[in-house]
Amino acid sequence: MKKVFIIGGGASGMAAAVFSAKENFEIHIFEKNDKFGKKLFITGKGRCNFTNDCGNEELLNNMVSNPRFMYSAFSDFSSRDAIDFFESLGVKTKIERGRRAFPASDHSSDIIKALVNRMSSHNVVWHLNTEVKELIIEEGAAKGIVLSNGDEMFADAVIVATGGLSYPNTGSTGDGYRFAKEAGIRVTSTRPALVPLVCEEDYVKELQGLSLKNVTLSIKQGKKELYSDFGEMLFTHFGVSGPLVISASSVIGKKLEKGPLEAYIDLKPALSHEQLDARILREFSENKNKQFKNVISSLFPAKLLPVMLELGGIDPDTQVNAVKKGERLEFVNLIKHFKFTITGLRPYSEAVITQGGVNVKDIDPSTMEAKNVKSLYFIGEVLDVDAYTGGYNLQVAWATAKKAALALSAGGEKTNE
Repeated sequence: MKKVFIIGGGASGMAAAVFSAKENFEIHIFEKNDKFGKKLFITGKGRCNFTNDCGNEELLNNMVSNPRFMYSAFSDFSSRDAIDFFESLGVKTKIERGRRAFPASDHSSDIIKALVNRMSSHNVVWHLNTEVKELIIEEGAAKGIVLSNGDEMFADAVIVATGGLSYPNTGSTGDGYRFAKEAGIRVTSTRPALVPLVCEEDYVKELQGLSLKNVTLSIKQGKKELYSDFGEMLFTHFGVSGPLVISASSVIGKKLEKGPLEAYIDLKPALSHEQLDARILREFSENKNKQFKNVISSLFPAKLLPVMLELGGIDPDTQVNAVKKGERLEFVNLIKHFKFTITGLRPYSEAVITQGGVNVKDIDPSTMEAKNVKSLYFIGEVLDVDAYTGGYNLQVAWATAKKAALALSAGGEKTNE
């Protein structure tokens, strides 16, 4: 009977156990926590956006790192396959804005229970509260594992599904990177991703709690634009967060390692400079004898007004009929280019995922097997593969797990007992 060890009881690990469980397979799953799916439980604020109901081309377009590596895996296990798979396990699903797929119950626990129940029905052997310390590699092949208590266990194949470094309190402590390095597999530099951003200016922190909707956020390195998108964002005590910022973090994270970046918010993206100037002129014309601060107050949320007045360079008490054209045009430019400086990423404890990891150049994309170590597989977040929010990262977990399972199945029976 072919014996397979899976290290990690998160999304990809449990999926690999379910996909691999066959009558001629003896599957063991090792999880150092006291329960499975601790990170999966908090995914999507506890609702678990488990995939995105889109085609493979769109899946690839939403990958940030190494999309080509995922081409074969998504071909074998698409987002529709993921939805059908969980429906087959009894999880009713629903599709929301942006084609995000959730359990109909809005409970991530339903996804976890479905996987755990299927592992149980397939006689997968569980090893909870069990930490794997190292791999046993002999003659260029994975032969088993060494537990933290020193026990050695032997198998025909080992799947590493340890996750990354994000949310370390769920058990994601980078063990898989160490396993890879010790096996002679390259690991790229890692950083938090899908994470809030730290800003330099005090006026940004003064806006703590302010949410902006329907704005455009652009981030530049010198003259080069790294990111630009439309949506909503939030000011915090350390900088900025919200959907626009979270997505931007995955694009600019590596660039930040070379120094701060400039960010700009277009507070009125629906209006051109000329249209915005015309609107302000109209406000001035209708309120000739009013103070500048009172006339422009209708343009901004109350919390933003003092900062705009501070940065605008126009005396707030000036009557609008005394505001010079040059001053007015500078204020228009401020509205269209509200500038601040991004200095860093928030820590892994606040990051949805980890960017970087096991170098995909050392992994066969058609099997998830290490190219230089036979019978050793890497799946899920431990790989240097990541995507935007919207269910895409969990789709990576399911698809890579399926790839490894298919490879194991194609390998036939082995005996290593």
